[in-house]
Amino acid sequence: MRKTIRWIPVALLVLGSSDLASAQDQNRPVTPQVVTAAQGEVRVTPDRATINIGVQTRATTAADAAAENSRKQRAVIEAIKARAVPAEQISTSNFNVVPETQYSREGQAPRTTGYLVTNSITVELKRIDQVGPVIDAALANGANQINSLSFGMSARDSARRAALGIAVERAKADAEAMAKAAGGSLGPLIELIASDSYAPPPRPMIFMRGVASQDTGVPVEPGQEVVRAGLSGRWQFIGTSSPR
Repeated sequence: MRKTIRWIPVALLVLGSSDLASAQDQNRPVTPQVVTAAQGEVRVTPDRATINIGVQTRATTAADAAAENSRKQRAVIEAIKARAVPAEQISTSNFNVVPETQYSREGQAPRTTGYLVTNSITVELKRIDQVGPVIDAALANGANQINSLSFGMSARDSARRAALGIAVERAKADAEAMAKAAGGSLGPLIELIASDSYAPPPRPMIFMRGVASQDTGVPVEPGQEVVRAGLSGRWQFIGTSSPR
């Protein structure tokens, strides 16, 4: 019984101390803050390109169609290499053999009239000025399909960081304007949180199909890509009566 009597006051004392600390926290003034969000963007000219080039041939047998296709595709690859494109930047992306079937009148069995062979390669270019000459060389040496052309950039990370820097400047400028309008000034930075960012993937476009033209060259205009980055910032607000 004595132990019980001694224990009860101690428990009440701890509980009372906890309630006192909580009450003090609730009465403590909250430091005013300024919170803003902003987005920055930079425009970057692509410096990389990817081309998908195809050779399509037909013959009455699959072997003849494949042999003719291989001969032409080898000539295309050698012509591309001659434009200062290393072999490691050229890869086969598709090889397809399809029978061409003719359907006669009802009741008659379909008849295979020939075979269509398609061989496509993907060429990675590290210089935009190679795009036109590579396409010209491919078409002049047997390619009859330019399936796609896409542009990209090698400095995506640095472009995103530059956009983040612009976003910080805008967020801080907005925060300073808000603090001034509220009759105070902007205090120390409390936190910065990066939110959304966007660096466009390689931009695809269908370029052309058919045989080589007699033009002097294929014009290529990569344009510009927009890289965006957003963030939110939090600063302390210093009022006219706030201690500095």
